[in-house]
Amino acid sequence: MVIVTIKEWDTLQEIPETITSISQAAELTGLTEDTIRYYERIGLLPYAERRANGHRFYSRDQVLGIIFLTRLKATGMTIEEMKHYRELSMQGNSTIPIRHSLLEKHNQKIQQEISRLMETQKIIEYKLSHYRDLSTNPDLSDTNCNPTTPSTNPLF
Repeated sequence: MVIVTIKEWDTLQEIPETITSISQAAELTGLTEDTIRYYERIGLLPYAERRANGHRFYSRDQVLGIIFLTRLKATGMTIEEMKHYRELSMQGNSTIPIRHSLLEKHNQKIQQEISRLMETQKIIEYKLSHYRDLSTNPDLSDTNCNPTTPSTNPLF
């Protein structure tokens, strides 16, 4: 299940059927024009179609595909992994089980990272609470942030 925020949904709804320039595609996807050109050059994106004057134009589906790739990249998927996924997509529906498996594994990595970050956040929140307590009730001789384990290191 893909969760899209209201703001993202509104943005997706505003994407026209034809994007008339690389600058417009960059604006809609959050990438730079240079990044889009680079992704085309390395095969991560298909080359954009060209008008008679040589200017690129993109379909709505191409822009949605670019946005999907930016989400994969934001979650730590490598360019090589994204290229492999794209190559499978271009092979058609027969690769759906493989693509599903790749995304399932990537989703598991994301969930592990989220769990790790949440644990780290709990530790930071504890430290913040401790520092708030110290600021309202200063005991400068106490450098311990864990009431059950004495620490001689003032960083911890």
